[in-house]
Amino acid sequence: MDKLLVGWREWLSLPNLNIAAIKAKIDTGARTSSLHAFSVEPYLARGAPMVCVKVHPYQNNTRYEISFDAEVVDRRWVSDSGGHKEKRYVIMATMTLGHHSWGSELTLTNRDTMKFRMLLGRTAMDGHLLVDPAASYLVGKRPRRVKHKVG
Repeated sequence: MDKLLVGWREWLSLPNLNIAAIKAKIDTGARTSSLHAFSVEPYLARGAPMVCVKVHPYQNNTRYEISFDAEVVDRRWVSDSGGHKEKRYVIMATMTLGHHSWGSELTLTNRDTMKFRMLLGRTAMDGHLLVDPAASYLVGKRPRRVKHKVG
């Protein structure tokens, strides 16, 4: 498969999580990808660990939220950019950028104070993307069909 050239920030979708568009920082310094989740509630379904997750996919917009359920594939300690360690739930997500889609792990954490609601880490990029750190939105601007009214 040809690798997709991306900028340091891109709009992508997570179709299996019902997220049609989310702005992600393409972060080669981060090992694992992370998604903003303001609520993560664990539960068991037929013996399998699951989480019910609530996400505000757009920066500075807490009125629009998306909920989904996902199977937990792991819980692991993750260090943030400030060196703080946090035990996070890990789920699988389908990542779609342009016409390219692939599966990768995604950790769940509260990113309310961060500029980007998602970080796309280098493990998810491996074999799929090439990054031009001087460019933005090489795959395209926010898709028109996912704009929404608030209120």
